[in-house]
Amino acid sequence: MNPETPGNRARRPDARLDLDYVLPLRWSAPDPAGLADLTGYLAWLSRRIRVAVVDGSPPEIYAEHDRRWRERCPAVAHLPPDPDLDFGNGKVNGIYTGLRRASGDLIVVADDDVRWSEQALARIPALLADADLVHPQNVFDPMPWHARWDTARTLLNRAFAADWPGTEAVRRSVLIAAGGYDGDTMFDNLELDRTFRAHGGRIRRERGLYVRRRPPTARHFRSQRIRQAYDSLAQPGRLAVELALLPAAALAVAHRRPGLLAAGAAIAVVLAEVGRRREGAAAVFPPDIPLWAPLWLTERAVCSWLAVGQRLCGGVRYRDRRLRVAAHSLRELRRRRAADAASIARSGPRIGLGRRPELPGLVRPVAERLA
Repeated sequence: MNPETPGNRARRPDARLDLDYVLPLRWSAPDPAGLADLTGYLAWLSRRIRVAVVDGSPPEIYAEHDRRWRERCPAVAHLPPDPDLDFGNGKVNGIYTGLRRASGDLIVVADDDVRWSEQALARIPALLADADLVHPQNVFDPMPWHARWDTARTLLNRAFAADWPGTEAVRRSVLIAAGGYDGDTMFDNLELDRTFRAHGGRIRRERGLYVRRRPPTARHFRSQRIRQAYDSLAQPGRLAVELALLPAAALAVAHRRPGLLAAGAAIAVVLAEVGRRREGAAAVFPPDIPLWAPLWLTERAVCSWLAVGQRLCGGVRYRDRRLRVAAHSLRELRRRRAADAASIARSGPRIGLGRRPELPGLVRPVAERLA
């Protein structure tokens, strides 16, 4: 998908939005094709908004990125993560580094496979006028078999609530006031969302705001199965349902009731179709996607148990670390907020409130103003 389509050219080429775009990046191996695609996108994007790429790649890969982007998109700020940040989820190190250097209050945070269009970006200022955190809807483009498989999960999520995208739009000032969010969690999107909620932030789930996303390779898709299932440990109700799938299927097989399995598969297809029809999504999600829902549920029935096993073994592996916590509960985050407020009342504002990892360099201006 080339972002610069005739529809996207409706705005003048020199028109710029008052937005900052933060892209955390870490490539462990050279990817010439991926670099060419990302470079074209960054060149297009940097003519419209301010862009910072926080690159935690090894030195030789970082140097190649730097050379390419100096030539093709010199307006892009390319920098490494700040050395004082050492969260277990390395993506959060990149996000915090970019937030420190953002010059505006409206921030779009996006993974390196996300491809915003100009029309979608143009909606963000108005959306953030009434919200502090906006979740759009990602759509894979192109959509090979494994992207279709994973999109079945997206449609099932939409049937009940909303999917979790690889990009958000946030008000930087609200995140600063909250003291940041915990970067030692696996499900950082949910941790961010709950942190905003715990501090009274306004959340908007824009299920009709479609933002395209490049699919991973089939190999990377396979490597993410247990990691994605691990996210459900932060959602006990969902985890209970997913853990029940495998025993229920085993009982149906043991009692020779294939009709029950067929009925379960049919229900999954219907629910996915419900998700496909919400907010005009049928125009962007192919009609065959709901048929993949039984396959995805079969995968999750197995991987949820493997995720629990990893939890018992110390956490899910993320690069060279293990992350034990998927995301903190809303109750725990509200408890921490109350503890922070009590600490301020007793001792006055200070840097690094409470036990939650803070945002050095972001919290300080708030604390100074309070003082």
